[in-house]
Amino acid sequence: MADDNFNSAAYGGPGWSPRSGTHQAEIGTKWAQCGIRDEWSPLRSVLLHRPGREVSSSLTDPNAVQMLAALDLGRAQSEHDQMAQNYRDNGVAVYTLDPRGDVAPNQMFCADLFAMTPQGAILARPASEVRAGEEIQVARRLADLSVPILRTLTGGATFEGADLLWINSESALLGLGLRTNREAADQISRLFDEIGASLLTVDMPFGTMHLMGMLRIVDKDLAIAWPRRTPHIVVSILRDAGFDVVFLNDTGEAEVNRSFNFVTLGPRRILMVDGNPGSRDFFESHAIECLTTPAYELGKAAGAIGCLTGILRREVEM
Repeated sequence: MADDNFNSAAYGGPGWSPRSGTHQAEIGTKWAQCGIRDEWSPLRSVLLHRPGREVSSSLTDPNAVQMLAALDLGRAQSEHDQMAQNYRDNGVAVYTLDPRGDVAPNQMFCADLFAMTPQGAILARPASEVRAGEEIQVARRLADLSVPILRTLTGGATFEGADLLWINSESALLGLGLRTNREAADQISRLFDEIGASLLTVDMPFGTMHLMGMLRIVDKDLAIAWPRRTPHIVVSILRDAGFDVVFLNDTGEAEVNRSFNFVTLGPRRILMVDGNPGSRDFFESHAIECLTTPAYELGKAAGAIGCLTGILRREVEM
């Protein structure tokens, strides 16, 4: 008896339509327009989480939830709202996390919970038990937004997105330390091989949190580093790649009021924490346009604008 299904499209017969495009070619068509190749191209979309009742746990023992002091929720929300509006006013699409169920107290620090590549996201696996599971909320939202997740870390790997910085379209730095370990670096390196990029791992000083906290890149040829904290090899790599590396002239405001915790909106254009005149003068002396937004209350949670902002897309040709 003849198999009537043999020649059907479902089994590869006439009418079968093979998928012809690569994953990268489908970014912006089947998948959402997303991805980054550097740290300075115009910012186009971000993911934020407005702090809610979950931060009330900071009131009794801030250290237990890895915060520096108790937060006033109303003030923190007001500052977060102003930051989000600053993004919108500057042409950046703002997507909110909209978490389900129980929310962890540090959920607002979206930069830690994923890192973007030219072809999609690497989902973080936070190093602290206090933050374990925050990445699940982000995974749901990325899926809702049609942003591909290229890698979810396995085994004992720990990784936070603020430890990964792109220095050009082919290579990125990954800081190894408290938040990101060697097992994660090995897994991310294999992913980079698959997408045709190189990963340069660097050890960070003990007592530092993220690579973002010691290095910010504001243009294709300008990086700002923290003196006596940024590893020597990082400065060497950047200079070899054609960057002028300048060092903060005074770290006082950066320590107290998080002036270094900014986001690059575009080449030599940043959104930084208000109330840091010395740092602003320093940035402007290097032809950096500085937009400001308040983050005093948010800073009590041990982070500011850079930590709060999960970057989904910078304007690049895919």
